[in-house]
Amino acid sequence: MKIETVSPLAPARFPDLPAIAGLEAAIGRAGFYKHDRPDLLLLRCAAGAKAAGVFTSNAVGSAPTDWCKQVLSANRGNARGLLVNAGCANSFTGPDGDAACKRALTEAGAAIGIEAREMLAASTGVIGVVLDDSKIAAALPQMQLAAVDWPQAAAAIMTTDTFPKGAGATCEIDGVEVNIAGIAKGSGMIAPDMATMLAFVFTDAPLSAPILKTLLRQETEVSFNSITVDGDRSTNDCVLLFATGQARVPPIADAKDERLLGFRAALNRVLADLAIQIVRDGEGATKLVAVNVEGAASDASAKAIARTICESPLVKTAIAGEDANWGRIVMAIGRADQPIQRDMVSVRFGELYAARDGMVAPNYDEAAMSAYMKNAELEITVNVGPGSGRARMYTCDLTKRYIEINGDYRS
Repeated sequence: MKIETVSPLAPARFPDLPAIAGLEAAIGRAGFYKHDRPDLLLLRCAAGAKAAGVFTSNAVGSAPTDWCKQVLSANRGNARGLLVNAGCANSFTGPDGDAACKRALTEAGAAIGIEAREMLAASTGVIGVVLDDSKIAAALPQMQLAAVDWPQAAAAIMTTDTFPKGAGATCEIDGVEVNIAGIAKGSGMIAPDMATMLAFVFTDAPLSAPILKTLLRQETEVSFNSITVDGDRSTNDCVLLFATGQARVPPIADAKDERLLGFRAALNRVLADLAIQIVRDGEGATKLVAVNVEGAASDASAKAIARTICESPLVKTAIAGEDANWGRIVMAIGRADQPIQRDMVSVRFGELYAARDGMVAPNYDEAAMSAYMKNAELEITVNVGPGSGRARMYTCDLTKRYIEINGDYRS
């Protein structure tokens, strides 16, 4: 399906991302789509690069996610290459899909001087179709490695996305400047429980695979695992973090090392930025919504409540209609099956209270609420009791356009 209209929530422009020393990319067209567009991305890292990944918890999985898990485990995080294709998920394809994935990586690795066992893979698109690796083999001779063109790289991995997504940051480790740059794709079939899309992040910091894995898992929880568009968790989702090791930073052996505080904060900003861009590009979305839950029994309980609110079709359609129907939010709080104190529940839209102390707010103002709901970016805050549990999640509204996009997805 060809997407014509850019999301009204899209950023004004693609950001300027820092160059990552020791990283090259090639972009091509294998022809997985009927229309003319890039659909293939090949990246090569310098020798000695390390990588870590977090993957979907969907039990079906896919050939590329299975491959990545095996390679990262067998090689203890040593990985130098990445092949990404859009247009075919190569999921639920059995041994034929596994074989096609391996053949594609063998061909791609040979083209850039890397063995298949040093390559990682990611695919996105239609489920249940075996990857036609012959198309990739035919495209590779026309693909030449060069400095990464981040906007083009981000565009090559899009499916129903309406804009390419990128984020970057610069920080210091031990007084040495290091860079982080990442791209992501995602628009529908987006929900927590890692991951929620495809994302590839690169740094020139010389960090070990165990450190990368620790940082990625921790920061993913408050970024990609704190967004939802439609509650459906894909079979192919992953976030991969590569470290080329080109920055001249003294060795760091522990993820808890205080010298990593600045890097961790920068990584958090990059991952959070990419995650929110995915919600901004939610299929058919016209509203970006932040949902805060306070006073819960635990952070996990707060997140469960936040997710229930974010994924309620009734809440999401009310937001699409610019209707501050706070009763639907109260309903979602109650059906989250988490401990709450009903007589302490409050619901706030921005700074406007709809409910307080378990009932409609004394100063409830329907006109003010309606005016607030016309904003493109909304914030809903609920308090459910005296606890210390807190959570913040992002979602979008549910419009007729979402149905149109998914009804026509394979056409």
